[in-house]
Amino acid sequence: MSCSDEYISHTDTQNLIQISPLTKAKLKKAKYGVYNHSAVELCHWTKKSFSNEGTCYKHKFYGISTHRCMEMTPTAMNCENRCIYCWRPTEFYDTLKMPENLVDEPDMIINNLVEERRKLIVGHYGNTKSDKIKLDESLFPQHYAISLSGEPTMYPKLPSLIKYLKTLENTKSIFLVTNGQEPEMLQRLIDEEALPTQLYLSTNASNKKMFTLVNRPRYTDAWDRWQKSLELLSQMDTRTVLRMTMIRNINNSNNYIEEFADLMRRANPHFIEIKSYMHIGMSTQRLENSDMLEMDEIRSYSHLLCQYLDTFSLMDESEISRIVVLQNLKRYTERWIEGYEKPITQ
Repeated sequence: MSCSDEYISHTDTQNLIQISPLTKAKLKKAKYGVYNHSAVELCHWTKKSFSNEGTCYKHKFYGISTHRCMEMTPTAMNCENRCIYCWRPTEFYDTLKMPENLVDEPDMIINNLVEERRKLIVGHYGNTKSDKIKLDESLFPQHYAISLSGEPTMYPKLPSLIKYLKTLENTKSIFLVTNGQEPEMLQRLIDEEALPTQLYLSTNASNKKMFTLVNRPRYTDAWDRWQKSLELLSQMDTRTVLRMTMIRNINNSNNYIEEFADLMRRANPHFIEIKSYMHIGMSTQRLENSDMLEMDEIRSYSHLLCQYLDTFSLMDESEISRIVVLQNLKRYTERWIEGYEKPITQ
């Protein structure tokens, strides 16, 4: 059995794409909930929020309720890139195609992942530090972060998935993170009126050479695909974000800042998140601890970028996550997601 066979298998009996039993067992041991080609997890901050020990930067920046956030993916082991900074096992991602007749329906994915998530939450009731009211509330997600692993825009029924989430009674917001390798799917989200509440485009390179080094794409026209996605952001009638993952001596040099600024003008996003690479997970086999930037370096870079982008200003920061967010004052939108309460700490 090859490495790729270990991680992805097509099951003839069900005629559906499935994660192999061996990999599924590994993911479950790592506290993932798995359903065929989809997965869910309780992130570090969700678990911290259960015991009132902190919330993630999405709460601080946009008001997202951390304990009621469901981080999931319809493409757990499918991605077109092998990014050097990714903490997932990208070396074992397999297919670049997900035929529509071999994938699960959106309602099946969500209903089964909600149940898998419930199983993960139940164990926290035994922790004396847990806030039982928060745990009870967490069983009914309000926010869906489609970003856990893999590339969600590879899922051919993504517009229907987002539309289904919007029909659920408790849903207040949906965030989608993409690497930009499927611009046709992003166009579909526009055309089919299926845009999420907030769409993130990973923006980790300012030129083609850097893009290849950082993202290690499988598509030969990956840079062109990403640029098409970049252009689409300026046309989207929803909240948009460019997310930069900064890696020392690769993309953090001030020599590239003008190139980055040019890309950002073209996308004209509502927000720009500038975040240090974090030395965790599988990324530790590709990069060093010293490749992380200190918070002061992130602040300095953000201030400098604002000098090149006169329509942006510093909005907020999270020191523990080493991230600064800039807000577009010309293409302005209120930072707080409608339906969520402004954090008390603000």
